[in-house]
Amino acid sequence: MSPLARVFDDHVGEMTIAVVDGEIDASNAQEIGDRLRASPTNHSLALIVDLSGTRYLDSAGVNLLFELDVELRQRRERLHLVVPEPSPIARTLSIAGVHAAVAVHDTREAAVEQAAVADG
Repeated sequence: MSPLARVFDDHVGEMTIAVVDGEIDASNAQEIGDRLRASPTNHSLALIVDLSGTRYLDSAGVNLLFELDVELRQRRERLHLVVPEPSPIARTLSIAGVHAAVAVHDTREAAVEQAAVADG
């Protein structure tokens, strides 16, 4: 895994939570993307990507999130992001229009709750 970021997996019911800690940029977006794509199980209904610990996200990272959303929808899964409002990347995601395509939540608990409602 890139020294700029680490990805950790957790599971809540039929949902996979991938926690990204660090920075996502052009140097590691492909590696992070591969890791996120491998996170859901065959039984996952949703992938929650917790970006609470993500300190930097450039256009390669934004593109990764859009691509991941499309890929998950094709598999009838949903992408949910956890991005607390004071997060350093919240403004980047807002400007890029990620909120219009992907469900963005302030907390992991809210993401899990909404993913369960949307997928259940």
